[in-house]
Amino acid sequence: MLTQNTLNQERKKKLRWFITVSTMPLLGVVTAFGLVPTSNLGLNTGKIAIEQLALPNSAPADTVAATFWHTERLQRGDTVAELLLRLNIKDAAASDYLRNSTDARAFRKLSVGNEVQAETDSTGALVSLSYLGEQGARIVIRKQGDTFSSKATAAQLEKRLFVRTGEIKTSLYAATDAAGMPESAANQLTEIFSGDVDFHHDLKRGDRFTAVYEMTYSNGALVKAGQIQAAEFINQGQVYRAVRFQSDSSHSDYYTPEGKSLKKAFLRSPIAFSRVSSGFTMSRFHPVLNKWRAHKGVDFAAAMGTPVKATSDGIVSFVGQQNGYGNVINLKHQSNLSTVYGHLSRFAKGLHTGARIRQGDVIGYVGMTGLASGPHLHYEFKIDGQQRDPLRVALPNALPVNGANRTAFKAMADKFVASLVQLRNTNLAKLD
Repeated sequence: MLTQNTLNQERKKKLRWFITVSTMPLLGVVTAFGLVPTSNLGLNTGKIAIEQLALPNSAPADTVAATFWHTERLQRGDTVAELLLRLNIKDAAASDYLRNSTDARAFRKLSVGNEVQAETDSTGALVSLSYLGEQGARIVIRKQGDTFSSKATAAQLEKRLFVRTGEIKTSLYAATDAAGMPESAANQLTEIFSGDVDFHHDLKRGDRFTAVYEMTYSNGALVKAGQIQAAEFINQGQVYRAVRFQSDSSHSDYYTPEGKSLKKAFLRSPIAFSRVSSGFTMSRFHPVLNKWRAHKGVDFAAAMGTPVKATSDGIVSFVGQQNGYGNVINLKHQSNLSTVYGHLSRFAKGLHTGARIRQGDVIGYVGMTGLASGPHLHYEFKIDGQQRDPLRVALPNALPVNGANRTAFKAMADKFVASLVQLRNTNLAKLD
């Protein structure tokens, strides 16, 4: 054991000696490298130079006057001063120009709801003012020095189609209002289908309508509601459809998809959205005379001054006062037909015997002249001088689409009918 330990110690000493001897050359190289001057290695030594540079002078920025934009809509009862106050305009010269200048006459004629945009500076002085004038023209008033100038730019009109559907729950007017239809489009709907649907008696809860109508915009602002292009009315399960067709630049009308004119020679009612207060009967107790007598016409209750329209083309055969009728108009129509409009408050301006009247023209206004207990229109329809019930008599049709226009009409009608059917089915599916 001792011999073995002695041998092991001897081996370790020899190994240490070998390692020491073998590493000495490497240590010498490292030492030599550390002693070589950098100048002898071929490297360029860097020099630091500090130099002061002058920066170019910056030009002072131009001062831009801040302006502010305000938009307001004309409200009922607004004066120029009140509108300018809401637009944050504090400019006596601008106020004087807008109130008195002939160039600003269109501004003073703006109707309720019209939008006005104004640009002012930080003090409230007017820089520019713009609004839509007649025919959708954009009118801009600008300040130039100490005065103002007005310039009109022709309207860039854009026509858009809108689709509305509705269901009758209480009345047609309430349904069109709930559907978001403009009043003019609602009136057109009654005029289009008035020859087939008695809107005073025939409407039922659940009746439905679909209308495709046009709206005209100028620079993004609504200018006017246009014509209905196609419509469908379902009355007590019966489907009625109408398509508008313009045969030339001055004439358009509504037709069934088959090309039959929907325009009757006579309208059912001379007043839109009125109520029948007394129908055609051979025995009625007269509210003024307090006795029973025949009532050979129809009374339409309406507010005083409501416009009364001619139910057909014709010629004025009488205009003036006549017994119990009060202020009355008699119209002579085609062949042996005539109509009577009584109890009027006044006549349309310029109306006279012999004047030619077109269907739909306003000829007078509802009143209570003559033997009348309240404001209403007394309307009569005569054949060979004999009164007939205006709400029940068969009304003749106008002419259909002529042969020359049949192809163009058919293509357009088929397209609209397909759209109406698709819209109706889509809405019914939503209800289910």
